[in-house]
Amino acid sequence: MVKETGFYDILGVSPSSTPDEIKKAYRKLALKYHPDKNPNEGEKFKAISMAYEVLSDQKKRQIYDQGGEEAIKGGGSGGGGGFHSPMDIFDMFFHGGGRRHKQPSKGKDIVHKVKVTLEELYNGATRKLALQKNIICRSCEGRGGAEGAVITCTRCDGSGMMIQVHRLAPGMVQQVQSRCSECRGQGEIINPKLRCKTCQGNKVVKERKILEVHVDKGMKDQQQIRFTAEGDQEPGLEPGDIIIVLDQKPHGTFQRHGNDLIMKMNIDLVEALCGFVRPIETLDQRVLKITSHPGEVVKHEDVKCVLNEGMPIYRDPFSKGRLVIQMTVNFPKNNFVTEKQLNVIRSILPKPDEVIVSDDAEECDLVNFDPNTAKNSRHRQAYEEDDDHPGHQRVQCASQ
Repeated sequence: MVKETGFYDILGVSPSSTPDEIKKAYRKLALKYHPDKNPNEGEKFKAISMAYEVLSDQKKRQIYDQGGEEAIKGGGSGGGGGFHSPMDIFDMFFHGGGRRHKQPSKGKDIVHKVKVTLEELYNGATRKLALQKNIICRSCEGRGGAEGAVITCTRCDGSGMMIQVHRLAPGMVQQVQSRCSECRGQGEIINPKLRCKTCQGNKVVKERKILEVHVDKGMKDQQQIRFTAEGDQEPGLEPGDIIIVLDQKPHGTFQRHGNDLIMKMNIDLVEALCGFVRPIETLDQRVLKITSHPGEVVKHEDVKCVLNEGMPIYRDPFSKGRLVIQMTVNFPKNNFVTEKQLNVIRSILPKPDEVIVSDDAEECDLVNFDPNTAKNSRHRQAYEEDDDHPGHQRVQCASQ
């Protein structure tokens, strides 16, 4: 008979449980209530560690069974009178050597890029992503072999690292740290005969995982979608996260700027002056009728917009940004009408301001700009100046 069962109750085991059953119970609860995973369960984690420290030690367990928690805390014969840090207990259990070979409490995150279209960011979409990840071997529960098959590496004393000392000169030495070749940096060795046949002693196996990636309306390029604790599993570590990064493909019509959609529209001069009607197909396959009324002059490179027809706003999809339209006015070619028709157009258009030109002004014609024209002119001018230099002698052909 035991005096009290409080520590057994904390671990969820009976007073007749074997050491192996107590180990399994502690492993499960310690991973579940670790502060990195449950920051608000610090007291629970501390109680689990205290219970395991007592019940995993044969002498302490005997004292507890006979006298209860007071006997353990009282420091009686073999009681110890104190407890280790809960994190030290966790490290010694999972890493076998205390904090000198401590590993990070969480595994690495896995990052995947997923190509998405602008239509998917506008309308929302669900994408399925298939990936391979490591999971803890169910056959050996992450031990790598049968119970007792895993032993501390004697070559590196469980540190996973070897230190070699090289003598460089009298009184000068160099220490070189390298991974232990015996245990390959693991700090432990598994008897080949007792290795788990499922994972071959690796403690983890590959599993195919299908993730459903929900792209919400209004999400942006390079936005991240996080799947917590879906990364690779490793004994003694909380799995890392899988992070999905949205990578938007270029679109043929629209460019996105924040919550606005930007597009270009080409119109002719007659449309710019007399009005026009144009259809625009939206990203959700609606058709907008864009109208510029007669009398509303559209200038070249004018910027117009349609309110509430841009991108849906993330987490507020019923609100949208603007559809911004950059106007390009196509002017007609030279001599597109006769002189008589030009006079008609001139009589219709607003008269320009009167310009006074003096009688001694020089006549100049406008020509199309050519960036090479100025360069050729400079070369020609330099040649002419050189030709007229006082010390210059022309080369003449000899006459026969």
